[in-house]
Amino acid sequence: MANLIRKPFGDHGKIHEITPAGAGWRYVGFSLYRLRAGESATESTGAMEAILVMVEGKAIFTAADKDWGKLGDRMDVFEKTPPHCLYVPNGTQWEAKATTDCTIAVCLAPGRGGRAARRIGPDGISLTQRGEGSNARYINNIAMEAEDYCDSLLVTEVFTPTGHWSSYPSHRHDEDDFPRITYLEETYYHRLNPPQGFGVQRVYTEDGSLDETMAVKNHDVVLVPRGHHPCGAPYGYEMYYLNVMAGPRRAWRFQADADHEWLMK
Repeated sequence: MANLIRKPFGDHGKIHEITPAGAGWRYVGFSLYRLRAGESATESTGAMEAILVMVEGKAIFTAADKDWGKLGDRMDVFEKTPPHCLYVPNGTQWEAKATTDCTIAVCLAPGRGGRAARRIGPDGISLTQRGEGSNARYINNIAMEAEDYCDSLLVTEVFTPTGHWSSYPSHRHDEDDFPRITYLEETYYHRLNPPQGFGVQRVYTEDGSLDETMAVKNHDVVLVPRGHHPCGAPYGYEMYYLNVMAGPRRAWRFQADADHEWLMK
């Protein structure tokens, strides 16, 4: 069985640290902090650029030798309001001091330098629907291809209503053949509402060489190195996930599973 699901280390402090080397790939890194009011976190970006996403709660940030003040206003991720985020280029340092209990996601990918740190959102981010019927879900695009904030990172968050499917119809982005398809590694950071719930995520290739179906719980992270990756929220539970994607080209081009492509028409 492939090791595609990563459980949190605990429920406080730094509870995830996924590196490219640890994931067995080349581009995407992801960390997660759950801080109590008054606690701090700090990191150097090194060769990676970062987008810090205030999943919930509030914190005061310094980054790239600048005071960014207090970021964050949603106290529960399932409020679905646009997030406060901060872009931090490679070769710099950031620090967060929690003013309330908070959850901070650190999205990482290779940086090339030359970009300035900047705030992202909440202005300019609006919740938009994708799909219809029981395939409808709601997207906050943080830094997708249209936003020229980053060297490598593509970041978005998705809210999937109870009983709905998401990242569906099944699609893959695992070949470097632009503009037909791009190679993008991807992580899914999952949340469930109520928190004792679970969701389901499948990661599979059409030839069956990879075929894993996982029950995901609150704060789990799923790695998608290749293949299709749909997920579903059972009746009674909402699902949130934060996607981080990166590869050799900052573009999202995908191919649908031929068996299910008719659903897109």
